[in-house]
Amino acid sequence: MNLLLAIGIILVIFWALGLFAFSLGGLVHIALVIAVILIIIWLLKKVFRLF
Repeated sequence: MNLLLAIGIILVIFWALGLFAFSLGGLVHIALVIAVILIIIWLLKKVFRLF
């Protein structure tokens, strides 16, 4: 598994835990944004063989 995908999945899990278990406010959504960006980069690398 690619490192970017692993980090993205971990951040999505942290986001879900932070959203539903704790009251962290808007900061928890930063984890989701970073995770989505990392997963998109991973997909682009996989499809177009970039980087």
